[in-house]
Amino acid sequence: MASSLLASTSKRALARRSPAFAKPFLAARPATTQSQSDALYVPGGPIYKGTVNDPTTFPEPSRAHGSHHWSFERLLSASLIPLTGAAFATSPSVHPVLDGLLGVSLVVHSHIGFDSMVVDYLHPRKWPVIGRIATWGLRTATIGVLIGVYQFNTNDIGLTELIAKVWSA
Repeated sequence: MASSLLASTSKRALARRSPAFAKPFLAARPATTQSQSDALYVPGGPIYKGTVNDPTTFPEPSRAHGSHHWSFERLLSASLIPLTGAAFATSPSVHPVLDGLLGVSLVVHSHIGFDSMVVDYLHPRKWPVIGRIATWGLRTATIGVLIGVYQFNTNDIGLTELIAKVWSA
């Protein structure tokens, strides 16, 4: 550290005496790395815009940011009520699309609820390993359940017929 400081100081001292010597050392060149694209290279260190005491820039606040997720969750939750009633009021063999829509809606609704729990209680900043394992475990389980619901609705009796048989048993 001290030797680099001494070398940069001696180069600057020579540059003041000899302008021909100063050109290659004091001419600012753009940085080659992409992470320092706004910094210029000068012997002695890069020159950054601003100081360490400048405030951090934040994105513009927006009322709509995040409201799309909330609106989708409320719409999905509210649509499950008539969808469930319609699925049990009609015969599942007549309306297999309704049966499939109910199965997918229930899985997505459950995924959103479990994902909220993982984000709230196992956030990756606090739990770096367990949080990521829980997040990817939830995603894997959701995909597995969606595949299972699809297989059950297309190759077997279907979700609403199963529930009707369990309730009548």
